[in-house]
Amino acid sequence: MTDDDTGLSLRVFFIGLFMGTADAVPGVSGGTIALLAGIYDRLIDAVTDVTPDAGVRALRATAALDAEAFRAVVEETDALFLGTLGVGLVSALVVVSRVVHYAEVNHPVALFGFFFGLILASALVLSRQISLDTTRHATAAVAGFLVAFALSGNVELLAGQSLALTFLAGTVAISAMILPGVSGALILVVLGQYTYLTETLSTFTDAVLALATGGALDRVLDLALTVFAFVAGALVGLFTIARLVDRALEADRHTTMAFLVALVVGALRAPVNEISGRDGLAWTNDVLAQFLVVAALGAVLLFALDRYAVDIDLDGDLDDPDVDVAVEDG
Repeated sequence: MTDDDTGLSLRVFFIGLFMGTADAVPGVSGGTIALLAGIYDRLIDAVTDVTPDAGVRALRATAALDAEAFRAVVEETDALFLGTLGVGLVSALVVVSRVVHYAEVNHPVALFGFFFGLILASALVLSRQISLDTTRHATAAVAGFLVAFALSGNVELLAGQSLALTFLAGTVAISAMILPGVSGALILVVLGQYTYLTETLSTFTDAVLALATGGALDRVLDLALTVFAFVAGALVGLFTIARLVDRALEADRHTTMAFLVALVVGALRAPVNEISGRDGLAWTNDVLAQFLVVAALGAVLLFALDRYAVDIDLDGDLDDPDVDVAVEDG
C-alpha cells in the first residue's frame, strides 16, 4: 500500500467517523455527511453493488483459495471503501452514543439545543443543492417538510421493548445513512426507542469490556440479542432503501433532493419538542438563552464541517474513478 493509498483510506475512515457521529445524534444524518464529503453517489453505488450473488462468489473464492476471484468481487463491490467507512462509522457510534446518553440525562437543554443548531445549519448548507423553480420541486419540498414535521412531533409510533420492535427500528433508522435528511437517531426518538437503544449499546460495551476482568458472559449474551436484532434490521433496511434512493435519484435527482432537504427543515421541530415534553423543564428565559447559545455552537460546528468536507472532496476527489481504484487496490 502506498502513502497515497493510506492517506485516501484514512480520509474514508474519518468520513466514516463523521457519519457515525451524525447517526448517533438526533440532528444531522450520516447521509448528509456523505453528501457534504462528496462520497454520496459512490456510497449508493457501492451498497447497491453488494448483492447475494456477489456474496456467494466471494464465499466460493474463499473456499477455493482463489485470490484473483476474491479480489475481483472486492473491486466490483467497492468492499474496501465500504469496510473502511464502516469501521469509522461503528467506532463513532459506540463512543458518541455513550456521550449522548449521558448528556440526555444530565444536560438535556444543552444537548437538544446543540442538535437544533446542527439541523438548522445542515438545512442551510444543503439548500444550495436545490431549486424550487418548478411546481414539482416545490410540491416535493412541501411534502418532505410535512412528513418530517409530523414525525418529529410528540408521537411515539412504537411502544415497549422487544426484539421485533428493535429489528423494525433498525430497518427504519438506517435510512439516515442513505437519505441526506432526518438522522437515524432522530427517527429512533420519534419511535420511542432512542433512550432504550443508546443505553443498551453503552451497557453492552461495558459488559464486553468487563469480560477481561471476569465479567458475566450471560450479561453479554442477553444484551447481544438486542444489539444483533438492531444490526440485522439495519442491514435489511440498508440494502433495500439504498436501491429505492438510487432509482429515485436516477429518475429525477432535483425533485428527490428537494424532498430530502425539506426533511431536514421539518425535523427542526424534534429538539424543541424534546425540551417542551420533559418533566421539570419549561421555556424560561434562562432555558431559552442556553438553548440558543448552544444551538449557535452546533451551527458553527456544522459550517466548519461543511468547509472541511469540501476540502476532503477537492483534495482527495473520492468520487474520481482513479481514486476508486487506488482505494480498492489498497
